[in-house]
Amino acid sequence: MDFPKYDGNIHPDEWINDIQKYLRFLNINDGDCLKIAISFVDPIITLPNRIDSFEKLRNALREDISFKVFKCTNKKLLELLKYIPEKEGGNTSKFISNFRKLCYNSEINDIGEQKNYFCYALPKLSNVNGNNCYDYFLEFIKRWEKIKSM
Repeated sequence: MDFPKYDGNIHPDEWINDIQKYLRFLNINDGDCLKIAISFVDPIITLPNRIDSFEKLRNALREDISFKVFKCTNKKLLELLKYIPEKEGGNTSKFISNFRKLCYNSEINDIGEQKNYFCYALPKLSNVNGNNCYDYFLEFIKRWEKIKSM
């Protein structure tokens, strides 16, 4: 099994955690793990010369422009994400998983901001008065303030 190079299309924290697990699984000693990880970074990503820890590698990857583009792309995908109810062929579990992953990738950690994106993703249905509302999510909205994590 080949391990994928880091090319800026995955969150640096996730990639570093995955490569560390992978190299430990292969029983590679800790001294070589960092060198191997650095060799798996795509050459278009410029790294400083003296990276002597995974923390410094993580910071270098986070400072690269590819990470900024990655975060902005995921934030845009989050803005475009729409919930489709099961009765219309959607999958709530997959929606929640995608929503959480996009929040993580775009580093939206503030619960208030997450709630706003979540509500924006909900379908707007017309009520009797013709106003847009979230008819079948009224319970969610009633409990809005009690939500502490997504």
